Amino acid sequence: MDNIELITLLNKELSICIAQNNTFQQVQLQLAAYINKLIQNDFNRLIAYLYRIDVDEQKLKILLQQKQDEDAGKIIAGLIIDRLQQKINTRRQFSQDKNFFDNEEKW
Repeated sequence: MDNIELITLLNKELSICIAQNNTFQQVQLQLAAYINKLIQNDFNRLIAYLYRIDVDEQKLKILLQQKQDEDAGKIIAGLIIDRLQQKINTRRQFSQDKNFFDNEEKW
């Protein structure tokens, strides 16, 4: 997993500032703390971020119900990271596939 690419996307999508040199664990902890802050102080913004990032609502509800004794910020942070990593992988895949067609078949 490319931390720099993930951190760049997190900073862009969530309007936060996570340092590029952080470890994956540090990123998870900082993101969880930020999510917990949003839960307490700006829940509507959190909901907007989750929709914009396209976190699976059903998966989120199920995990929050199953893990009621765990930190909600960590659970949500994990789902956000998973979703952004999917986006990164999809972008990589399509950037590699762009040379699939030869020049005659391109528009």
